[in-house]
Amino acid sequence: MGIVGGLPPSPLHLIALTQVALNRWRRALSVLIGPPLFIDGIFLLVMLFFFRYVPHRVAHSVAYAGGVILIGFGIYSLRAIRGKSREELERASGLTYGGVVAASLAEVTAPGTWIYWLTIAGPILARGHRTGYWHVVPFFAGGLLGYYGAAIVSVWLLAWGASLHRYFKQRLLLVANALLIVLGAAYLLNAYFRF
Repeated sequence: MGIVGGLPPSPLHLIALTQVALNRWRRALSVLIGPPLFIDGIFLLVMLFFFRYVPHRVAHSVAYAGGVILIGFGIYSLRAIRGKSREELERASGLTYGGVVAASLAEVTAPGTWIYWLTIAGPILARGHRTGYWHVVPFFAGGLLGYYGAAIVSVWLLAWGASLHRYFKQRLLLVANALLIVLGAAYLLNAYFRF
């Protein structure tokens, strides 16, 4: 289950990918592991104590917010890199608090996050409340290992693929930010047609 969540590119994957393109693997790993762990911790606590009170239709509204946030973040990032040389981009491409927070907000508002916690993880936690939480720990531990392993492998494969073609690697920041807009549009379409 975690592997499925960790493979598709997310805003945090794209930030990590830009850090890998700049040979900053340590920063890339901190982006891939830190914010998702914090977000999942919050969801875990909310579902643990308030699962029965969370309306299941909240995923629909959140999907719209996620799409708008991603499109806005993508447009802002594209404007920020327009007309800059590679050297200027390397100096300016340090991790910013605002960029990581915006990408994390996009993760929180991703439809898949809410669907997972409302339809899979929440009921498993409710069952753990009845039968004992030690019965559900393997599910969550396996999910975390699968998610982080897949996320790291996914970013490594994207960076490796980009390194095969010099022109693509030079345009990696542009491609990653354009993908944010595409991802945001996919969130909006998913919210409109599937909910």
